[in-house]
Amino acid sequence: MEVIFATHNKHKSKEIKKLASDVVLIRNLNDIGYETEIPETGTTLKANALEKCQFVKRSLSSPVFADDTGFEVDALNGAPGVYSARYAGEPKSDKANLQKLLREIQGKADRRARFKTVICFLKDDEPLFFEGVVEGKVIDTPKGAEGFGYDPVFIPDGYKQTFAEMDLELKNKISHRGKAFEKFVKYLYENYSK
Repeated sequence: MEVIFATHNKHKSKEIKKLASDVVLIRNLNDIGYETEIPETGTTLKANALEKCQFVKRSLSSPVFADDTGFEVDALNGAPGVYSARYAGEPKSDKANLQKLLREIQGKADRRARFKTVICFLKDDEPLFFEGVVEGKVIDTPKGAEGFGYDPVFIPDGYKQTFAEMDLELKNKISHRGKAFEKFVKYLYENYSK
């Protein structure tokens, strides 16, 4: 079975293709020449993942899945949350988002935060959802050159390194996206494996 990943992100595609290659053929939007801009107007991660799936599914016959990820900081009432990618406004900028986050959290004692990923899978009309969460804290000074987004200021519980200091294999093993993909791949194995 062929499944379309509603993303242009090559890094995310490579990760999931590796996990599910012996069960289904996963192709991303670049693989199929799909260039249309996909809207993200939802106010929750779940709503955005569903919107992306439904939008792409309208023009394709293959099953589709999409993900949305947010970074939630307790001291900021869960912000940036669903707006993580555009926290500092347009155009999207990881650097500007990080700078804004550090300004907003400055002087706050509560540093609890989490990354959350929601995957939506749409084969027929009924969507299925898979969620992954990793808890941790925000630090004041970015550390590490790996990763992207808020990775340089996030230390997951039980570790001393930021996501940006970790090698990719370790990060994928413990990350929010890794946990959500693991649940999704388990579902594919159980339902589509020969």
